[in-house]
Amino acid sequence: MRLVLIADTHLPKRAKVLPAPLWSDIEAADVVVHAGDWVDVALLDELTARAQQVIGVVGNNDGPQLRARLPEVAIADLRGVRIAVVHETGPAKGREVRMDEAFAGQADVVVFGHSHIPWDTTTPGGLRLLNPGSPTDRRRQPACTHMTATIADGRLHAVRLVRLPQRRTVRRTQDPRPQAGQRSQEP
Repeated sequence: MRLVLIADTHLPKRAKVLPAPLWSDIEAADVVVHAGDWVDVALLDELTARAQQVIGVVGNNDGPQLRARLPEVAIADLRGVRIAVVHETGPAKGREVRMDEAFAGQADVVVFGHSHIPWDTTTPGGLRLLNPGSPTDRRRQPACTHMTATIADGRLHAVRLVRLPQRRTVRRTQDPRPQAGQRSQEP
């Protein structure tokens, strides 16, 4: 089973569309997990139409339309791997202990978002914590990101952080007319 993990898409505020390489991964996946901050319900509709299965939660930037359709916490059993999805997990310091306490006996993996900072650790209790970063808003990170993984034999395998290419920005051409206080370059 192929998974794509995303969070903090913030469409259309941070980007108009998801990057093409991410859509390719989504269309090849069996399950897409979105850990909140969709911002626009149109992305939920498009993802639901294009992906085989979507597991998602709301984030702190999601409005009433998304809150009406998505839970704050989702837990799903995917071929023997219990995946919990939540947007916020609190500060990095103490995260492992908090998540062990919050999801003891309920999950093997917690996918979360909010910080836009990729994260992949295993807690003292054996819970895998994954934050895919953001595919549209890198903040202080070197690249926008998402994650892919597979599930086989009741275990999570091949977790990979995918660094997306930088978006191209269209630069305005410089106005050839002289600005106030400048002389024309013409002879």
